[in-house]
Amino acid sequence: MKQSLTLTAFANKNVLITGTTGFVGKVVLEKLLRSVPTIGKIYLLIRGNSKNPTARKRFQNEIATSSIFDTLKASQGSRFEELCETRIHCVTGEVTEPLFGLSEKDFTDLAADIDVIINSAASVNFREALDQALTINTLCLKNIIELSRRAADCPVVQVSTCYVNGFNQGVMEEEIVSPAGERIERSERGYYEVEPLIARLLQDVEQVSAAAADDHSREKDLIDLGIKEANKYGWNDTYTFTKWMGEQLLMKELYGKTLTILRPSIVESTLLGPAPGWIEGVKVADAIILAYAREKVSLFPGKKNAVIDIIPADLVANSIILSATEALLDSGAHRIYQCCSSEVNPIRIREVIGHVQQEAEHNYQTHDKLFYRKPKKPFVMIPGAVFHALMAISFHMLKWSSRLQSLFGRKASGRKLSNMETTMKLSKVFSFYTSPSYTFSNRRLQELSTRLGEYDQSEFPVNAGMYDWAHYLREVHVAGLNKYALRPKVVKMNPPAAKPRSRAA
Repeated sequence: MKQSLTLTAFANKNVLITGTTGFVGKVVLEKLLRSVPTIGKIYLLIRGNSKNPTARKRFQNEIATSSIFDTLKASQGSRFEELCETRIHCVTGEVTEPLFGLSEKDFTDLAADIDVIINSAASVNFREALDQALTINTLCLKNIIELSRRAADCPVVQVSTCYVNGFNQGVMEEEIVSPAGERIERSERGYYEVEPLIARLLQDVEQVSAAAADDHSREKDLIDLGIKEANKYGWNDTYTFTKWMGEQLLMKELYGKTLTILRPSIVESTLLGPAPGWIEGVKVADAIILAYAREKVSLFPGKKNAVIDIIPADLVANSIILSATEALLDSGAHRIYQCCSSEVNPIRIREVIGHVQQEAEHNYQTHDKLFYRKPKKPFVMIPGAVFHALMAISFHMLKWSSRLQSLFGRKASGRKLSNMETTMKLSKVFSFYTSPSYTFSNRRLQELSTRLGEYDQSEFPVNAGMYDWAHYLREVHVAGLNKYALRPKVVKMNPPAAKPRSRAA
């Protein structure tokens, strides 16, 4: 057996993972199955749905069928199904329900059989209704805390986000984040006392819900409330605000216990394993790339010379696993790690744009699901104030042009107006992330990797300095988007012309 502290730490240990129907959760699960053969049971908490009412059914139909397991299936052959049957134990439950919706006995039995919890369940919708974001990103952690307590205070690894740093500026260290807005009381132990804030937010949710005319109005009002409150305390959106509150809740309730908070930056396709470029769905940066590729967006607000922080998903999964390794070997401490690239391998936004445009210029035909044709316009990034002024003028002129064409009996083209609306919607959600005012430090994560030794450094790499951006963005990420995230273009066929009927004699 190779000398590996990770293989030693996980030997015959049972782990509970939440969020495996999501992107990062799948990458963690696959890596544990492929690279940690010493592990005991892997419990997966999965919510049933109408198509797959049990966790096992949903695992079989939505998770095990994912292309992320192709490498493992190729190496294991017929043993893959046996591996899933013996190693993976599916628990039908809802992370937001008390005791996960389990009976008292089932919850206690589950706690008695786990050694570490990896919580990657989250709502990553930046503009989520406040009640929903609070439930999944903050309040459900009470169930994780209760499970840890009943499991003899087993370690918790909480997957958070680097963007809990909110509106702060400069170099963001691996430490507790202070709000950049209105004051929140801080405990002598370091964390912030968020329970009074949560209680007040829940009251506001009730008041807004009661005043809403219908469900649509209610959701819109709760989205607006979440953004307003996030901005007031120093965050851009409801997602990062509620994730930060979740961190504080965990640090308070698990004080003196074993807790690791792992913060990734913008998570994109895998660098190396299980296959270069594997990705599921369209992520943060990809929404803009896709809109540019489909010629819907060519102008966007941002700081083109600012450093953007992108990290491949397999490095995130490795960071989570190494964090769990340390937690199993050295209990009783709180640790915060950031899995990111901006300190060790910085790339400016204009460089990202350049690499994507070069690929569009020279290889668009290779990526036929991403680029239907070569984009005619370059992608231009301008300061936010200029962008909003320009869009306001252009939108006004375009609407008047459409009205004039209608008056003269001409059909107004809706494409330009539609593209402008797409640009405005994307800018509303993502412009904060294209205008970064800080970089993230990950020195502590690098030190952890070094401490765990050469084998674990090689098998579970976390160093963002190991890759070249041109190679990753052009040959790995764009190719991965085309291969894994997008479906082929549906070509509409015109119905065959009707044959003329033969005339009766």
